[in-house]
Amino acid sequence: MDFTWQEIHEQPAVLERLLREEWGEVQTIAKAIRASGIRWVLLAARGTSDHAAIYAQYLLGWRQRLPAALATPSLYTLYQAPPRLSDVLVVGISQSGRSPDVVSVIDSARAQGQLTLALTNEPNSALAKAARFVIPLQAGPERSVAATKTYSAELMAVAMLSAALSADPGQLNDLKAIPAKVAETLERNAGIDARVAELAGITQTVSVGRGLTLTTALEAGLKLKEMNYISANAYSSADFLHGPIVIVEQGFPVVLVVTGGVTYADMRAVQAECNRRGARTIVISDQPEALAEAAIPLPLAGGIPEWLMPLPAIVPAQLLGRGVSVARGLNPDQPRGLTKVTETR
Repeated sequence: MDFTWQEIHEQPAVLERLLREEWGEVQTIAKAIRASGIRWVLLAARGTSDHAAIYAQYLLGWRQRLPAALATPSLYTLYQAPPRLSDVLVVGISQSGRSPDVVSVIDSARAQGQLTLALTNEPNSALAKAARFVIPLQAGPERSVAATKTYSAELMAVAMLSAALSADPGQLNDLKAIPAKVAETLERNAGIDARVAELAGITQTVSVGRGLTLTTALEAGLKLKEMNYISANAYSSADFLHGPIVIVEQGFPVVLVVTGGVTYADMRAVQAECNRRGARTIVISDQPEALAEAAIPLPLAGGIPEWLMPLPAIVPAQLLGRGVSVARGLNPDQPRGLTKVTETR
């Protein structure tokens, strides 16, 4: 059974269910945040969930003007020196809710009297029990080791929290449209296995995004690593141009997330430079011009608001990782040496 394919295609239903079942609770959480005088946000996560935390860092910074930082769990577990906190919302993000180092961040914050929130697919997990508030991801069991639908649900939970804090009815309408946009993106990439079969022999690649879509580039790189055992580093376009671009040469595969909005001009410039160097560009985009100049175009649905772009944009990246894995004769459901839950301390 190809669980990865199945779970990628479950995502529209997961997102619709999460919004329907948890919007009321998210509004309650937003009310508590506003009443608490929160001045900044601390985010604790590992692995794929780290990329959802980075989305939160960008989104809450942009839409709520809240400074947001990633926690350093080793300070809690290895160095036994948890930071002193005040006026902070501490968010733990974990599919399983079982990573002791992420739980320790929440435990310490709550002991210091700070507001705590868990985003997890396991509402009875240690993480959920440690936090004051919980947003259950409503993704159902995820049998593939490489996370897909739980990651999308984490993104949706973050977006719901931002929308609830904004109290803008138009943003709720934007959220309600996302499951259909994800479904349309799946349809537009129905033949992806044939398009990416030529990548079966690659041994390395890079993925590049900017701003909100840096999260997509990071997760794309992780999926290519997990499912294909290749070197796949991810960069912000700004960092990429500061040195790593030197590795791009004739035929080198580069994954680019080139979407409409404030980052479009920067990413188009990176795409043009990669094309000039002869790269094999794999472009995730909602923009016809960017897709037309790609070696392998991976189209998105149109009409997606920039603040929600990471939700549909991750879908072609997930399909890319799986498609290359199938072309290489690997099992995308069960990458070698990995288990579904990794409990780091």
